[in-house]
Amino acid sequence: MKFILASASPRRRELLTMLGLRPLEIRPAKGEEKAHPELGPAELVMELSAAKAGEIAAAAGAEDVIIAADTLVALDGRVLGKPRDAADAARMLRALSGREHSVYTGVTLRRGETELRRAEHSLVRFRPLEDAEIARYIAIGEPLDKAGAYGAQGRGSLFVERIEGDFFNVMGLPLCLLGKMMKEFGIDLI
Repeated sequence: MKFILASASPRRRELLTMLGLRPLEIRPAKGEEKAHPELGPAELVMELSAAKAGEIAAAAGAEDVIIAADTLVALDGRVLGKPRDAADAARMLRALSGREHSVYTGVTLRRGETELRRAEHSLVRFRPLEDAEIARYIAIGEPLDKAGAYGAQGRGSLFVERIEGDFFNVMGLPLCLLGKMMKEFGIDLI
């Protein structure tokens, strides 16, 4: 048995390595993430993570455990995905400034034909942001590949006043939830 991460995210890889998952193989899913407007945020991230796991499952062994995740940010009922460009990132960060928003991560574990899907929800409050610091943050490039245009594990942490819920969920992989799901597969990470 090996663990397969269906993601190129260095943060997710780092978190799984921290948990001691070995052997860990990285096989990023290549499929296009398609938004389903009829789904709420929790259902959407579960659907997207399941699609990633399904794509990787075709080339996995029957005992391999595939770990797939998808994270999104929601503000006022609107989903904020990854920004298209710097202007889109600035728009998102201005919208998040001084406000609370939701972070959802869907996690899918798959072994053979057995699949578990779950979602985690956390609340994040940003301090008020100045346009000049938003511009400097975008200039370093960090927000351009992240849902909601920020990384709580990087310099975006300077904007976060409070997190209610799993911090690791905001990083893109809720570890407490993952541990519970692994136990359902008979795998104790402790």
